Amino acid sequence: MQLINFYQVDMIFDVGANRGQFVKEMRAHGYPGKVVSFEPMSGAYAELVQALRADRLWKGMQIALGDREGEAEINISGNSFSSSLLDLLPRHTQTAPASKYIGKEKIAIKRLDSLMPALYADKSLYLKIDTQGFEYAVLQGATNTLRNFAVGVQLELSAVPLYKDQKLFIEICQYLSSYGFTLMSIEPGFSDPKTGQLLQFDGIFFKTMA
Repeated sequence: MQLINFYQVDMIFDVGANRGQFVKEMRAHGYPGKVVSFEPMSGAYAELVQALRADRLWKGMQIALGDREGEAEINISGNSFSSSLLDLLPRHTQTAPASKYIGKEKIAIKRLDSLMPALYADKSLYLKIDTQGFEYAVLQGATNTLRNFAVGVQLELSAVPLYKDQKLFIEICQYLSSYGFTLMSIEPGFSDPKTGQLLQFDGIFFKTMA
């Protein structure tokens, strides 16, 4: 929140919203501005809609974001929030059995850049991405957004491979650096319960001010 206030963020895009947990937390910490949440799964989106009704500055879209336009098939996990467009690797299910996939669902997928003209006209966008290994694809579909609109990016990063074909944190840090973003904070996330090894964490990036 200190960084968000310093950079005068006036809009949050919540990509991979699930049931709206992230936005509820941001509201509890005092963020007063506009939010658009993107959640493709019908079950999670139905619960998200209930939260939207009580917040006039919070809108939702039932789509996934990525590096292409069209339809896709998402894997639904037992705990819902580990659902992904990518296949799980054994390391993930061994350390978090509830993440095991239990079904699939056809969803719509779009590039963020194609949606920007209709969604955003302000100056300081914060892009939060929690898409379970698919974060790099979301960034690839948001190059113009990163270059011209986003001042901050928060995304889930993996220290070890947990999803097939995902990019690890070093590659994503390098990619964001090429757009002028600097890693400014880290929030620990998912650890191996047996060893304590940190497997996933949130990286919080902002553009360096001249």
